[in-house]
Amino acid sequence: MPHLFEPFTQKAMTLRNRLVMSPMCMYIAGDDGMPTDWHLVHYGTRATGGVGLVITEATAVEARGRISEHDLGLWNDAQAEALARIARFVRRQGAAFAIQLAHAGRKAWSPKKGRGPEPAVAPSALPYDADWVTPQELDEEGIDRVVAAFGAAARRAGELGCDAVEIHAAHGYLLHEFLSPLSNKRTDGYGGPLENRARLLRRVFEAVREAFPADRPVWVRISATDWVEGGWDIDEAVELARWMRAWGVDLIDVSSGGLSPLQHIPNLGPGYQVGFAERIRREAGIATGAVGLITSPEQADSIVRTGQADVVLVGRELLRNPYFPLAAAHRLGHEVAWPEPYVRGRFQR
Repeated sequence: MPHLFEPFTQKAMTLRNRLVMSPMCMYIAGDDGMPTDWHLVHYGTRATGGVGLVITEATAVEARGRISEHDLGLWNDAQAEALARIARFVRRQGAAFAIQLAHAGRKAWSPKKGRGPEPAVAPSALPYDADWVTPQELDEEGIDRVVAAFGAAARRAGELGCDAVEIHAAHGYLLHEFLSPLSNKRTDGYGGPLENRARLLRRVFEAVREAFPADRPVWVRISATDWVEGGWDIDEAVELARWMRAWGVDLIDVSSGGLSPLQHIPNLGPGYQVGFAERIRREAGIATGAVGLITSPEQADSIVRTGQADVVLVGRELLRNPYFPLAAAHRLGHEVAWPEPYVRGRFQR
């Protein structure tokens, strides 16, 4: 059996293979953060196509934390009820279902970029770029509100039937903003040394872990580097990963970048972030997911087979081909069960 198609178990969740649908914003939710029929078809099709786990796009834990006015939300029970329908369908197709819990921070939908329910917030009053709104620096009360919002969203995620949740601490959004010295200039207990810059992420994880069922895993997505000199880098990411293992994080989904428009990726190409996932897995002793320009079955299988990561997250390739896992199994010489209505289209040997 190809390593890519070996089951993967964490706590009560068992994935039928190591292929995971990477979170990808659709920007097509209702103004109220509600999913639409598009989301049911979008996620349901990838589950039918054979992925082991579907992770939703970034789903805001509060209205002011949306990246755009058409982002999914999980800050009220009506949103949870609508997402539960999608979760049920995905799981009936044999895939597990997870929600990525997110807060956009200074990259949120804001009055200067259109309309916004509240001003954008951040660790420090530093805009993402010159033509972006200057965010409000979060005070202690604001930080407590963020932590509570993540916890409440995690509780809803558990109640609606999620097999796992992923905390979004990457791509220049709020939790990443606290981690990076480029965006965090605070002088209190949330700024300065790495331990302080990681304090909000730790509090968020603890709130999510407490609110989400104990027998289901909690993952965290991080950016391994800002790709900017003097910014967050892989050495700090490895140290953070060691701490996250001690906290009880089950897997780190390793991406990169997104914090600064000045980022420069020197060797952008297939699997350009896989080395980060491998190093974190090896040096921190924690399960990892690899993501980024992974487009072929052989490439994905090699990542798992050589111990670079435990799961492979696929994004754009699943947009191009929702049935990539079925095609990958065929390419790798592995027989998998097809959805009964599609059996007539099964690849022939």
